[in-house]
Amino acid sequence: MTVVELAGNQPADRFYAGGARIRAFRGAAADGDHVPEDWVGSVTPLFGERDLGLSRLPDGWLLRDVVAADPVAWLGEDHVRRFGADTALLVKLLDAGERLPVHAHPDREFAAAHLGLAHGKTEAWIALEPADVHLAFARDVSEDELAGWVQHQDTAAMLGAMHTLRLRAGDAVLVPAGLPHAIGEGAFVVELQEPTDLSILMEWAGFRIDGAALGHLGLGFGTALAAVDRRAWSADEVEALRGADTSTVGPLLPAAAEFFRAERSRGPVTWEPGFAVVVVVGGQGTLRADDGSVVPLRPGQTLLVPHSAGAVEVSGAADLELLRCRPPAATVGGVTAR
Repeated sequence: MTVVELAGNQPADRFYAGGARIRAFRGAAADGDHVPEDWVGSVTPLFGERDLGLSRLPDGWLLRDVVAADPVAWLGEDHVRRFGADTALLVKLLDAGERLPVHAHPDREFAAAHLGLAHGKTEAWIALEPADVHLAFARDVSEDELAGWVQHQDTAAMLGAMHTLRLRAGDAVLVPAGLPHAIGEGAFVVELQEPTDLSILMEWAGFRIDGAALGHLGLGFGTALAAVDRRAWSADEVEALRGADTSTVGPLLPAAAEFFRAERSRGPVTWEPGFAVVVVVGGQGTLRADDGSVVPLRPGQTLLVPHSAGAVEVSGAADLELLRCRPPAATVGGVTAR
């Protein structure tokens, strides 16, 4: 149970195109033009699947199973008291080879009431390349109007009612559950999210998916669309979702702390013990942990750090850039949350 370098984990034949940027970033990854997501440190399968999407360790074991066998060693005592053996985190590399369809994700309350799940799907993007994204409605949209857009697949009306936000390389953007959004073509992001695969599709025309059958989580659109935030967001509110830019070192998404944490480091850094998924964005260096783990660092790596590895010391030049992705804190106000 040491620091682990993870191989690519790209489910094949997804309904939207992408994968070339992941290949270029990693140096080796899945072939094909519909492998746009790399599920990193995943204990979450694709919706409706049993194992697809789950991460395997180099020895072949599923991460889900080894965490369940010894959650304290992997996650720490405080985390287990709050979340049990749930890592409470999913990280992805996402390469949008085409614009993604307009969609939204349910929040915790909706997921609990309608799907019996502990997590919804609030997410965040840390941009590795510039791109446009479509976020939130700029005016109030009625229930009937939204249902009509979906029924008639009126993409122009949907996109025309949404804000467009230009992502700069290094930006971190929070996407609250319920918010309609569509990542633009050319986007390459590290995505943090609650550990589910829950999407409500409002658009599917032209994509390789039967959205009418599969876009509503098995609930029917009459129920599923109730999870969508239809209110008008101002341009300032949308801009406020951008939590940090490329100059930021340290925490990137303080507003998302109840869902997940992300921090950027450049050059040498020391981390306290804690479960984390680490993405090496650029540069070279060495990671050393108290348990004796020594890992040479290079761009494109994704690492899994168990709590039992202890404190971590990273050495490297100023061009070494790491993203450390973590579950929400196990304590709130200094008191372990239950």
